Amino acid sequence: MVISLLVFLPILVSPIVYILGRRNEKLRDDAVIVFTFCMLALAVFQAVFVTSILANAEDAASAPGLPGLDIPGIFVYGLSFTADGFRAVYSLVTAIMWAGTTLFSKEYFAHEREGLDRYWMFVILTLGATQGVMLSADLMTSFVFFEILSLTSFTWVIHEETKGAIRAAYTYLFIAVIGGLVLFMGLLLVRETCGTLAFRDLAAAVSSASQDTASGRRIFAGAVCILFGFGCKAGMFPVHVWLPKAHPVAPSPGSALLSGILTKVGVYGIIMTATQALFGSRAFGLLIFTLGLVTMFLGALLALFSVNLKRTLACSSMSQIGFILTGIGMATFTNALGEAHGEEGVTLALSGAMLHMVNHSLLKLVLFMAAGVVVMNLHKLNLDDIRGWGRNKIFLKIAFALGGLGISGVPLFNGYISKTMLHEGIVHGIEVTESMAGMGGVHAFFRIGEWVFLISGGFTFAYMLKLFICVFLEKNRDESVQAVYDENPVCMNLASTVAVFGSSLFMVILGQPLIMTRIAALMNGREEILEFAAFTLENLKGGFISLGIGALLYIVVVRRVLMRDGSYVNLWPAGLDLEDMLYRPLLTKWLPDIGGAVARVFGENLILTPVCRCIVFFGSLIGRSLCDSTDALILLLRKTIVREMPVRARRDMNPTRMEVFLRDTNEAVSTIFASFSFALAMTCVGVLMILGVLAYVLFF
Repeated sequence: MVISLLVFLPILVSPIVYILGRRNEKLRDDAVIVFTFCMLALAVFQAVFVTSILANAEDAASAPGLPGLDIPGIFVYGLSFTADGFRAVYSLVTAIMWAGTTLFSKEYFAHEREGLDRYWMFVILTLGATQGVMLSADLMTSFVFFEILSLTSFTWVIHEETKGAIRAAYTYLFIAVIGGLVLFMGLLLVRETCGTLAFRDLAAAVSSASQDTASGRRIFAGAVCILFGFGCKAGMFPVHVWLPKAHPVAPSPGSALLSGILTKVGVYGIIMTATQALFGSRAFGLLIFTLGLVTMFLGALLALFSVNLKRTLACSSMSQIGFILTGIGMATFTNALGEAHGEEGVTLALSGAMLHMVNHSLLKLVLFMAAGVVVMNLHKLNLDDIRGWGRNKIFLKIAFALGGLGISGVPLFNGYISKTMLHEGIVHGIEVTESMAGMGGVHAFFRIGEWVFLISGGFTFAYMLKLFICVFLEKNRDESVQAVYDENPVCMNLASTVAVFGSSLFMVILGQPLIMTRIAALMNGREEILEFAAFTLENLKGGFISLGIGALLYIVVVRRVLMRDGSYVNLWPAGLDLEDMLYRPLLTKWLPDIGGAVARVFGENLILTPVCRCIVFFGSLIGRSLCDSTDALILLLRKTIVREMPVRARRDMNPTRMEVFLRDTNEAVSTIFASFSFALAMTCVGVLMILGVLAYVLFF
């Protein structure tokens, strides 16, 4: 019952929100806030209920009594939902995100009237679709709601309808559509090979089907397609191009949801595919780990160079998704090594990935709402323009600082626990592969990956220092502008303060190892994670190495290289954009040009004409040969067996029956052999013979 309400009630309510807004805008805003908090209450109830069941269950994977919902006959395979620990936690995080952003949005949109009915309708509709993905029990259900939210969230990006918003929105939509098509192709491959897409049956089905080499290859190909499709939404390299462009143009509450939740929808699909379908594949684990490293480092590098507040946070989201992917990849790889080598590493890496999902969602809720406060007061995002604005905004300063400390992995804050688990998972992978034969290359790669991980963490601290010092500590270069900024320390009303500052308290609450390890145990069903010691000297060392690298990057790179004459500058080459360099030319120029050239070749018969002439020539030659040989055979028969015999003329004698038969047969055969139809039939026989010979030569 709770699952059906969480998934389908927002879908039913969304058109009512639109109609209500047409009549009374204030009532619409209040109704949306009340509704999202009701959904939060339902998600809390579900999480408590699931926790109580799992607490008394011996095996979390097969605990009886977990909520579930099956709707057969829809989209061929039906829709299927369930709520275990992982799903219940992320359903709750989703509800928290929606409640926080709607509470903040009332003030954010206070002076905006255009398009809000549409915006709120699709926000509520996306809530239902997101819950549908998070509570799905099979890949087909995930796909259905994944595609729904891809279309509904498109309206957030295009909301302001500026030139930049329209371009970014269509980039987002193109990536979503292409990703959806590739994802569906992967689902068909897996379904055809394994016979199921249900998560609870997929592992056994994949294991059974993979005994056949050809089936194993099809499953791997399908899993790669699924990874690509979900990776489009997650912001994974190389399909990340929509993310840094969509966030700056979307409304800040929408940016918080795009970064905090919609990217996690993609991560959810990757986690479920890796852990349920190919958890025993070293190759798949290495693929995810590699993509995670590239995504992590590239996102951090882009964030460090950016001089736009929301773009920096968007690139930061890309980088943090990379952190999560490294954990998923490492868990998948170490699990493939077997329990004797990889059990501890699986627990650490998978727990770190799941916890960092939760942390990043809540972190970006705070940081994007804080950016929204800046936008709704100044309507600017360039760092030089907003420099010094938050110097006397106490609550906002504290909230942003807590978010920055959390995402940087500073000890005692939430990001430290999850990043430490991820780091320890990589260290365990290094230790295991060092002692295994034939793993020298993988061992070296993991060592490089560890340093990429630590350096990327340093980049995170550097760009968060850059943002915080610029907005909340430095003074604006124009003293008159700074005087205006300092006039009013109040920058948001009570509701927005509760939303922003209240959400920032999660950074401290979730920074406690006791709480985080219990959440991790609930999400992945591995009780051994409860013994994780976060504040050992070895674990603290990794965190402080990253922070030290970050401080050095800020002093050397940000202050000395990325600032000119006291102003922040973006030195990233303007033309170095994967979308403009590759994707748009590929889709709008190169592929159409290639297709046009092929069409012209075939349209002008430069290839087809000679081929057709050869076919007609050889076909007619064979047809004539067959026809002449038949004539020769008839002539031979007439000269031998059925030759004409002289008959003496007898006036009183009628023709015999044999004579009549031979005469009629001769007339019929002559008519047939002389016809065009017979010649055409012989031509077809000749063509078939040629094709048969070619097929035999090529395939046998």
